[in-house]
Amino acid sequence: MAEKVAIITAASRGIGASCARELASRDYRVVLMSTTESVLDLAKELDGIGLIGTVTSSNDLLKLVNLAHTSCGRVDALVNNTGHPPKGDLLVISDDDWHGALDLLLMNVIRISRSIVPIMKKNGGGAIVNISAFGAQEPNLSFPTSSVIRSGLSAFTRLFAKRYGQDNIRMNSVLPGFVDSFDVSDEVRQSIPLGREATVGEIAGTVAFLLSDNSSYITGQNICVDGGMVNNI
Repeated sequence: MAEKVAIITAASRGIGASCARELASRDYRVVLMSTTESVLDLAKELDGIGLIGTVTSSNDLLKLVNLAHTSCGRVDALVNNTGHPPKGDLLVISDDDWHGALDLLLMNVIRISRSIVPIMKKNGGGAIVNISAFGAQEPNLSFPTSSVIRSGLSAFTRLFAKRYGQDNIRMNSVLPGFVDSFDVSDEVRQSIPLGREATVGEIAGTVAFLLSDNSSYITGQNICVDGGMVNNI
């Protein structure tokens, strides 16, 4: 039996899959969800558990938490990863797309937290990491729904930390810049102080640190992992 149990959403590829591999390598039992069948293959490869579902469904999120709890007896860690929300010109984006982005990027975290907090309380604590984006810190017109909704996620992260710190449940958000799971132009690379995009492994390493006991006094933080793009001064 692995020491700890971790749930990862949107885990079939990219950052989510890299987080699953990293945590499995650190002796977590991983419970994975994604919208595609490939998540079942990854779960089998990592000796974990897989479920096909979407983070925009309250029922799927509840099913995921229940599956982890009944199969493993506990849940110690949660990585809230998602897909990408709609883009477009600021005032042309439809109401439906704004609401869809809200469900995808913020309500998913709120909904799964309702289910997982009681379990973590019984365990004596736990750690949650949300995969956000640099636009939450520095809004970008190329990613309007992401920038707006994820800034709300940053506020929720701080509020959650204040509310549940007394229960030894930590929540932090990681704000990646450009990552090698998508094509990045030379023009974009030139705008990054480190001169390159992040690897998914670098993001996963940060997530693993924030879930570990090495970060036991870190909560409520929104941490840019962006190669220096965002000016935090």
